[in-house]
Amino acid sequence: MTWNNEQLTYFNDHDDFHIAPFRANGVAGTPTWIWSVVVDGRLFVRAYNGANSSWYQSAMAQHEGNIVVNDKRLDVIFKSESDASILDKIDEAYHVKYDPSPYVAPMLSEKTRSATVEVLPK
Repeated sequence: MTWNNEQLTYFNDHDDFHIAPFRANGVAGTPTWIWSVVVDGRLFVRAYNGANSSWYQSAMAQHEGNIVVNDKRLDVIFKSESDASILDKIDEAYHVKYDPSPYVAPMLSEKTRSATVEVLPK
């Protein structure tokens, strides 16, 4: 399953994105505001604190959860992304969408790049 063009455009044009991976007990965690980018028709997020981030650990352990976008909750699947060519494109997408924020540089660090997650519709 893939996101439709309308959804991808919304994700790309807005900054209202919250992530809530399921916990071990199957309950979605508290939605956390996070940056998202669209690259090659795919939706990606990164954990600012890298693999130590609690939402990232839950996403990688459970592989499912929710996102909340514009007050609409969507069921999703989380998949780790490590392909260097895609990671480079994601870096560029963070620049385009979020510059001149001082938080862009940390989102491009190796620690954060290694915690890149593709978000897929369930």
